[in-house]
Amino acid sequence: MAEEIHDIAVIGGGINGCGIARDASGRGLRVVLFEKNDLASGTSSSSTKLIHGGLRYLEHYEFRLVRESLKEREVLLAMAPHISWPMRFVLPHLKGLRPAWLIRLGLFLYDHLGGRNVLPGCRSLDLRTDPAGIPLKDEMTKGFEYSDCWVDDARMVVLAAKDAELRGATVHVRREVVSAKRLDDCWEIVSRDTCSGRQMTTRAKVVINAAGPWVADVLNQRLGSNSKSKVRLVKGSHIVLNKLFDHERAYIFQNADARITFAIPYEGAFTLVGTTDVDYQGNPEDVAATDDEINYLCEAAATYFKVPVLRENVVWTYSGVRPLFDSGEESAQKATRDYVLELDAPEGSPALLNVFGGKITTFRCLAEEVLEKLQPYLNPFGAPWTHSAVLPGGDFPVDQVAKFKKDLAASYSDMDAVLVARLARSYGTLTRQILGDAKTEGELGAHFGANLYEAEVNYLIEQEWAMTSEDILWRRSKLGLRMKAEEVEKLDQWLENRLSVAVEK
Repeated sequence: MAEEIHDIAVIGGGINGCGIARDASGRGLRVVLFEKNDLASGTSSSSTKLIHGGLRYLEHYEFRLVRESLKEREVLLAMAPHISWPMRFVLPHLKGLRPAWLIRLGLFLYDHLGGRNVLPGCRSLDLRTDPAGIPLKDEMTKGFEYSDCWVDDARMVVLAAKDAELRGATVHVRREVVSAKRLDDCWEIVSRDTCSGRQMTTRAKVVINAAGPWVADVLNQRLGSNSKSKVRLVKGSHIVLNKLFDHERAYIFQNADARITFAIPYEGAFTLVGTTDVDYQGNPEDVAATDDEINYLCEAAATYFKVPVLRENVVWTYSGVRPLFDSGEESAQKATRDYVLELDAPEGSPALLNVFGGKITTFRCLAEEVLEKLQPYLNPFGAPWTHSAVLPGGDFPVDQVAKFKKDLAASYSDMDAVLVARLARSYGTLTRQILGDAKTEGELGAHFGANLYEAEVNYLIEQEWAMTSEDILWRRSKLGLRMKAEEVEKLDQWLENRLSVAVEK
């Protein structure tokens, strides 16, 4: 029996790689995806958690990127109403920074450049009377408000991978591509299981390098390419504090260095503040927030809030590395956030496509453009389809979110309401697969803490490629913010025992 040759092999299990795998498999192509760690374990779980047009990109004249991003906001909102929702952003005006007329002009463009059907437009605020002004210092009397969306970034990645698998893709997690070489009509790819060390060989007509911050490493060390394109690694760090305000709107603050900082309600009891924007030279796996970055973010927030924002108030930090296309800009802030697709297809040889840059908001459009570029190198395949398709668990109308949550709560009325609400927000209609016929949380198996039960952990292992407590507590959820060290240790021990039993079988 002849060895199967896939149409596409995707390297990288971040939002771009999983989005491409999803789109391609839905068009009838045979797809295999390789991720050397966990899904979304790099840049894609380290964002500011926004689906947004990028208001500040207007200052750099990136109108195409802003227009595309603005159009995508409501597309992604309808695609995943369980893990994303509209959010209003308050921009206080601070004398000496951007003038009010410039802000009004930017917001006018923001409202009209991409179109809106669901999201409300911008408006002016009197911060002396609006509740959004209560947490702010008294000298801030005027502000503006506009719409964007919040998203659980890592869950968006996992659900894209899950949808790809449901449509026929093969998803290999914790499998690193060791090498790939061109044969006459296809690529021969050697990969290694990072847990067992076992290697396997896979063949594919096209390779897509969507390795994020490792795109250059894969290109030069694994694929043997002679590409002269460069990637610019830019680090963004965030801090999480106990919540600084009690309403559900977010803030966007101007800083004296012309950058902006977000302060966003986070996981009910916290406030997320970010991000920084600095060039990064090290190994992306070692990225972490520095003391200077933490202090910078604290000081940026302290400029606006009445309550002290001190280093000792920080409960968690995280950092990610953005793999931007290096266009030679003098500073990290000015480097383009747009994606660049580089096609390497020598005549008579199988094609390679490298993905530079990109962001969560545009992952669906990026995937469509990738497949458009690859049409000449593959057999005919289906038309674009993702514009109106939902991700797993999101199969209810975006204007019926409240009804869905109410109906789910009624179905499990004897169960802890906080637990059911959290599951609904993370899994949508798939929540019923986790809870099944259980009537109370006592029927969900071992309790690890922070409303995490055995039934959910089993689901994450069996359906979402989770293996470790980090996968579960920091990517599939953010329960790590609420769990004690001894509870995490209990989960680790349970996972170790479960793995031992699986190996024995």
